[in-house]
Amino acid sequence: MVDNGAGWTESTVEVEGHDVFYRESSDVPGALPIVHVHGFGISGAYLMPTARMLASRAVNLVPDLPGYGKSESWGYTLGIPALAVALLHILDELGLDKVVLVGNSMGCPISLEVAHAAPDRVDRIVLVSPAGGIHNQGLGRAVRQLAMDSARENRRMARVAVPDYLRFGPVNTFHLFSEMTRFPSLERLLKTPVPTLAVIGSKDPLMAPPARVREVSRLAAAHTTVALIEGAAHAINFSHPGELSHVISSWLDGREIVDDPGSPGYTRVLQLPRS
Repeated sequence: MVDNGAGWTESTVEVEGHDVFYRESSDVPGALPIVHVHGFGISGAYLMPTARMLASRAVNLVPDLPGYGKSESWGYTLGIPALAVALLHILDELGLDKVVLVGNSMGCPISLEVAHAAPDRVDRIVLVSPAGGIHNQGLGRAVRQLAMDSARENRRMARVAVPDYLRFGPVNTFHLFSEMTRFPSLERLLKTPVPTLAVIGSKDPLMAPPARVREVSRLAAAHTTVALIEGAAHAINFSHPGELSHVISSWLDGREIVDDPGSPGYTRVLQLPRS
């Protein structure tokens, strides 16, 4: 275990004979751990700005899923269901019986898979910029959306993302991105078995427009909440950590979700019509 400063440590656990790297904040007794789940082709490093801001309320863990970042390669690309199984193994190895999952992009369908497979292990889910499904089809459209998003992200994001994408490789990226666009994220979200908060950015080209979100939300469970951060693109965890951590903390504490005037972006809750 390596001390990374400011109360954070770095270590590895073994999952099916492979080393999986993770970052961990200081323990907060009595609080459920918060586990952050990254998107495709990239490590968990870009999730750290939000994780650091949530570290005062609970121990936060930010793993690099198998084959990503500093974790060992498995020799082949794990799909979304396999990554969900791997995440459950990580929780087992770390002795985490129940957690709050905070996913971004592809980390959202992975988190949903974990919740559906083992709802007793997941207290709540936060889905930040959930990707996948009909709005990202076909593949050409999704690639254009991704290119558009890259121009809207914080420029400092490139320092984290580019080395990760190069390490992951274009072939792996293509196959997994193609699977993500076909994954029924919306259907899984509508039937989520645990309380769920979805956070979307107004400038995220990979997300359906708010009107469409309201339309499909008629089928959503009553324990589903959707918040919109004005001015944010896809990687909200990196670009708007103050606003996002404020939204997450408010929701976890059962407080009204309102804007944090001290952080970039403007937050509002989308009023969801119910069937």
